[in-house]
Amino acid sequence: MKVSLAIKKFLQWLIVAKQYSKKTHKQYEHCLYDFLEFLKKNKTLECSRIDLNLINDYRYLLSQKQLDPDTQNYYLIVIRSFLKYLAKNNIKSLDPLKIDLAKKKDRQVTFLETDEIEKIIESFPETLSGFRNRSIIEVLYSTGLRVSELCSLNVENVNLETREFSVRGKGNKVRTVFLTNRAVEQLKKYLSKRKDNYSPLFINFKKGNENILDDEQKRLSRNYISSMISKQAKLAGITKPVCAHTLRHSFATTLLNRGADIRSVQEMLGHASITTTQVYTHVTNKKLKEVHKKFHH
Repeated sequence: MKVSLAIKKFLQWLIVAKQYSKKTHKQYEHCLYDFLEFLKKNKTLECSRIDLNLINDYRYLLSQKQLDPDTQNYYLIVIRSFLKYLAKNNIKSLDPLKIDLAKKKDRQVTFLETDEIEKIIESFPETLSGFRNRSIIEVLYSTGLRVSELCSLNVENVNLETREFSVRGKGNKVRTVFLTNRAVEQLKKYLSKRKDNYSPLFINFKKGNENILDDEQKRLSRNYISSMISKQAKLAGITKPVCAHTLRHSFATTLLNRGADIRSVQEMLGHASITTTQVYTHVTNKKLKEVHKKFHH
C-alpha cells in the first residue's frame, strides 16, 4: 500500500475509532505529513519499503532541526502508532518495536508552596474580573484541571453543593474532580457578582464586549488564562516561572506531600499511565530528604 493512502486511512481511524480530539489529530497529521515528505525525497512511496535505516535518517533530520528531545520523541511515537496500525491491518511494513525512543531526562517540575498561592490570590483587586481570577486560581489548585478543561467548563457543569463535578479530559476520558471549601466560596462570590446568562463559567469582561450574544465569544481562552496567571504571579512577587500548568503541578505535589497515594493522584489528574504521574515523586522525594535532614542530623 502507498504510504500516502495509509496515512490518510490512519488519520480517519484516529477520529472514528479512537475519537482523538481535534488538537491531537492535528498534531498527528502534522508529524505524519512531515515524515511523508521525507519519504518522498527518499523515493520511498510504499509502506513495505520503510525500514530502520530510513527511520534513523529521519531521526537525524529531526535533530538537525534543533527540536528538543521530547518533540523528537513525539514524532517517533506518532510514527510508531502509524506502524502499529499497519501491522494490525496486515499491511507489510517495519515492526514498530524496532524504533527506540531517546532517553528522556527527568522532567523539572515547578510548583508553588501554599503561601505562594495565597500571595497570588490576595494580589487580585476586589473587582468583577478580580473575583473571577481568584476563582480560576482556586479551582485549578483545588482540582488539578488542565487549563483547556477549565476553559470548557459551563456554569451548569459545576455543582457547588456536592463540591464535585465531572470533566472530559484527554482521550475523551471522563473523571470526577473535587472542590475545596475555599474554591466553592470564591466561586459563589464571583457568580453572585455576575448579572448575565452566559453559559461559560469563566467569561471575558473586556470593555466593548458587553453586547456580545454568542456564548463562545465570551468564553475565556487558554492563552488569556495562562498569561493572566504568569503576570499576576510576578505582581505578587513570585520569582519562579509560573503558568496555568504550575497550579496542576502544585495540586499533585500538595496531595503527595500530605500522604496521598500516587494511584489516587493519577486518577485525579486523568493520567492514562502511572509513569506520567511518577514525575512528581522526584519532587516529593526531594522534599522528604529536606525534612529528614532538618529533623535527623
